[in-house]
Amino acid sequence: MSTPVHSRASRRDFLRTLSLGAGATLAGGAGLAQPLSWLAGNPVAERKLGVALVGLGNYSTGQLAPALQQTTFCQLASIVTGSPAKAAQWQKQYKLPTGNCYDYKTFDRITDNPAIDIVYVVLPNALHAEYVVRAAQAGKHVICEKPMATSVADARRMIAAMEKAGKKLSIGYRLHFEPHNQVMMRLGQKQAYGTIKHLAADNGFKFGAGSTPWRVNKQLSGGGPLMDMGIYCLQGCLYTKGQVPIAVTAHFTPETGTGYFKEVEAGVNWQLRFADGAVADCRTSYAENMQGRLRADATNGWLELEPAFGYGGLAGRTSKNDGLLNLPNINQQAAQMDDFAQCILLNKPTRVPGEMGLRDVQLLEAIYRAAETGQSVSTKDVVQLIDRM
Repeated sequence: MSTPVHSRASRRDFLRTLSLGAGATLAGGAGLAQPLSWLAGNPVAERKLGVALVGLGNYSTGQLAPALQQTTFCQLASIVTGSPAKAAQWQKQYKLPTGNCYDYKTFDRITDNPAIDIVYVVLPNALHAEYVVRAAQAGKHVICEKPMATSVADARRMIAAMEKAGKKLSIGYRLHFEPHNQVMMRLGQKQAYGTIKHLAADNGFKFGAGSTPWRVNKQLSGGGPLMDMGIYCLQGCLYTKGQVPIAVTAHFTPETGTGYFKEVEAGVNWQLRFADGAVADCRTSYAENMQGRLRADATNGWLELEPAFGYGGLAGRTSKNDGLLNLPNINQQAAQMDDFAQCILLNKPTRVPGEMGLRDVQLLEAIYRAAETGQSVSTKDVVQLIDRM
């Protein structure tokens, strides 16, 4: 967008233009209600693309499956679960054919199922690599939940497998399709309030008896809140600043005495340093409830989201009170999945590719290394991928 955003009138134009652009990916295809035949000439354009959810935990149950009832270009076609009871329940609720319900032993048979176009891996972090590679070998496109992997080596292996298969890989970064975060990205990267000098982000919750146990099992999670809630802070600072940091420092926060954090950190604070001297101060925790905040202070003002990272209820404000963050809340997951379906149908790149997931795993490893050593860690070898607006 080339229109200046410094005057009151131009800010209204900016918001209007953004809203029109965002409308193309709103939940339920609000801006894309036309039939699939508008993609005439594409052999799969006459039907919605079929999505197989691999792992039927809380996120699939509470967010992804309901979102797939609102999508325009894709639909729930298949499930993969190790629980026969869940399989029966989902099959009845979503009217799935028996032949489209798999367990982890029969997963590879999806290669023979033309109803499945996209595999969405929603498993514990350490299992992402295995199932992305297997989905690639089955000839399917893939969405992989964040974090992409628990090691850089696994992330590279996943990208290589998808490239070999000639299929698309997207990471489940839903906030790239959420209007408030999209505006933060645009305003920050366009320097609408001047050069960003400082960013701040925090995100966390108090882990307790009702929390998902595998999140504090290092073998399955790869780490604690940094791998779960902290990645939103990391992402938010990167896509608002529009740069990859050159170094990071960090320290772990104290054990809380709950007994939950024998294998993973209870929390971590870290600072990103950018080439132009800007810094980002971030916090994440499983020992403290945080609403989730993303703030940028620039030479001519500031902009902030709080809450910033949830599934709904997001709100923003700026120093000039110009209404630029007075935006609708949408079904983020529906927008994310519809966007990926269109990437497949139109053979265009996803804005959240595997390389972005790799970049972030590299940065997560650097943060852990900084916290463990107490030293500043250079990130000069991190993939220099800038988030597309």
